[in-house]
Amino acid sequence: MSGQLFQDPKLRILVVGAGGREHALTWKLAQSPKVERIFVAPGNGGTGSVDKTENVAISAGDFPKLVQFAVENNVNLVIPGPEQPLVDGIEAVFRSVGIPVFGPSPRAAQMEGSKTFSKDFMARHNIPTAAYRNFTSFPEAEAYVNEVNHNVVIKASGLAAGKGVLIPTTKAEAIDGLKSVLVAKEFGAAGDEVVVEEFLTGDEISILAFSDGFNAVALPGAQDHKRIGEGDTGLNTGGMGVYSPAPCSTKAVEEEIMRTIVKPTIDGMRKDGMPFVGMLFVGIMLTANGPKTLEYNVRFGDPETEALLALLQTDLAEILLACVERRLDCISIEMKKESAVTVILASGGYPGSYAKGKEITIGSLPQNVTVFHAGTAIKDGKVVTDGGRVLAVTGTAATLKEAQALAYKGVEQVKFEGMIFRRDIAYRAFLPSAASAPVSLTYASAGVSIDAGNDLVERIKPIVKATKRIGSDSVIGGFGGLFDLKAAGFRDPIIVSGTDGVGTKLMVAQNYGKHDTIGIDLVAMSVNDLVVQGAEPLFFLDYYACGHLDVPTAADVVKGVADGCIESGCALVGGETAEMPSLYHGDDYDVAGFAVGAVERELLLPRPDIQAGDVILGLASSGVHSNGFSLVRKIVDSNNFTLSTPTPWNKNVTLGDTLLTPTVIYVKQLLPAIRQGAIKGLSHITGGGFTENVPRVLPKGLGCWIDAGSFEFLPVFKWMMQLGNVETKEMARTFNCGIGMVVVVAKEKVEEVEKLLKESGSAKVFKIGEVQNGEGCEMRNLDAWKA
Repeated sequence: MSGQLFQDPKLRILVVGAGGREHALTWKLAQSPKVERIFVAPGNGGTGSVDKTENVAISAGDFPKLVQFAVENNVNLVIPGPEQPLVDGIEAVFRSVGIPVFGPSPRAAQMEGSKTFSKDFMARHNIPTAAYRNFTSFPEAEAYVNEVNHNVVIKASGLAAGKGVLIPTTKAEAIDGLKSVLVAKEFGAAGDEVVVEEFLTGDEISILAFSDGFNAVALPGAQDHKRIGEGDTGLNTGGMGVYSPAPCSTKAVEEEIMRTIVKPTIDGMRKDGMPFVGMLFVGIMLTANGPKTLEYNVRFGDPETEALLALLQTDLAEILLACVERRLDCISIEMKKESAVTVILASGGYPGSYAKGKEITIGSLPQNVTVFHAGTAIKDGKVVTDGGRVLAVTGTAATLKEAQALAYKGVEQVKFEGMIFRRDIAYRAFLPSAASAPVSLTYASAGVSIDAGNDLVERIKPIVKATKRIGSDSVIGGFGGLFDLKAAGFRDPIIVSGTDGVGTKLMVAQNYGKHDTIGIDLVAMSVNDLVVQGAEPLFFLDYYACGHLDVPTAADVVKGVADGCIESGCALVGGETAEMPSLYHGDDYDVAGFAVGAVERELLLPRPDIQAGDVILGLASSGVHSNGFSLVRKIVDSNNFTLSTPTPWNKNVTLGDTLLTPTVIYVKQLLPAIRQGAIKGLSHITGGGFTENVPRVLPKGLGCWIDAGSFEFLPVFKWMMQLGNVETKEMARTFNCGIGMVVVVAKEKVEEVEKLLKESGSAKVFKIGEVQNGEGCEMRNLDAWKA
């Protein structure tokens, strides 16, 4: 009895749909010893004849009847085939009655349901895709098409039964296409919003990946044939055939797709609060600059499923169960070392109007050939046509050429009036290509794109030009940057330089998908170090290193650098962009900055006359700034917070936005007082907090005390201290805790300096301590931070 108690219950599965995909799923599931019964709603002329299977006359969109049937028949797994039920929320409906669904939640299904949603997701998570814009207004879309210098693809944002994509070859065709979607409403509500994206060239492949929300396992790449006619001519269809594995989808290509597209997608969806469980189907273009995402689908592809399941060796029911139970990493998915070719047989007139009810006869099929029913029905005991795409004939063999020949032998055994099909499925696999021709190596083939680098330079030129100041030219693209000290008005200057990065704050930016403030941090860390010497920042250079140069991301970073330069009054005169795919993983990147300033000799800081009794002022920080992020991330991760979580002290702001608040640049607030000789010394509070940084500015034999209760201990620090159980002393030697810059002034100058600082900048000014005899920084009143 105890042995039987823990046996897995037999699966009673409800497959929702009526196409070739659903027949293939049913056929494969029926082979599993785990499966007791399969119901297909509504099914077709072939699904009902599969072992263990019966059709159920309920439409795929009738959720109440489907649920009632599932409950009454003890269904314990639901597999929706088509996209529409998934987008309409079938997963949530069955979840509410405790029946697991192999398929995504309604929110996650928007990755297919809304192309604008999915493209914005790609941009947010740095997933390689074509340049794009979303539009609801025809005049705005028309203006954009006239403005760009590349061909475009127009996509209706909503579901349009696989027909909502237009590929114009001229601007006139593009504008006509926009009119048909946005004005004439050719696709109805699906075309209320359109995506206009760059037309990509290369080999197009389909990648289908099982996912449990954490892990993903991809099947071999497949190539389908969308056009109705041989040689990929004529109208677009739902697919006229497919083959797998596609020769262009090499092991290296598939590894890159997993690394740069599939895994970041699964991780990004989980971080966005919509973990993906089901079959992620990604359309990918293999461009000269690497694989790029064309679109997401959130279900098994059709006709890809008919070919891929014929090659699947592992028990499909076991895989689906592992996904819904969030344990996909516990099983191994094996494929046959063979190839598959699927040929679609369609009704005459497809993809236009066509007749139904034509009797179908199927003769003796060769071994390793399977016919999957799509648009068929049973009428008067006979199988008849009932759709545009009628049957899918799949052949498997040791080689692709043999599988192709076998599939067409199977086609010869099928007859119905008006039957049409393509006679060249898989032809692209046999065309002369880079795979068979001698390889001419290029920098791009090594993973480095000169074109992307040039594109970045062109994008940032106007941004860089905006930083121009007296003494600089701020023109990039040459071998070096120039600065004229005499033109800038210096008489007897001392040159001061500084370099820095932003540490692991970069990981927060990359995980959160926000890159436009990191550049401000980069500038701030260097120019704040210059101003503590009394120096005015003159020019700045940046270094950007990455594994794959994503131009929009890099442009965002450089824009931040330019914003920081403008805020600090220095010119961005140059930089270096290094694309090193063998050194950096995927879209990871690192940044560093180098700043140069100058100070007149007599104004150099710190002054030698700092003495006991001098007053210490503090300029407020904006938050964590750019230090201590290794501890920040440990606190956040160990307490299962996400960057999209609203902060406890302000529900309108996320934790990610709070942590990425840029470092304050204090240059313009400090320079007027420096030039008047009113400041004795400055200390930039960075890594090491008060206890390590303030003593650096004091002469030997002098120390200081700081009153922790004299300034605002910011909410983010109080939250981290409590959440991480961090001691107050540790806070004081790790974070700025609310003060980003310390100013040392003579007691008699305090009022004058406070007035100058308040007039010259927005950072609050606090009187926080004094210089005293001894050494080190004594932190007083630390218990104030616990209040």
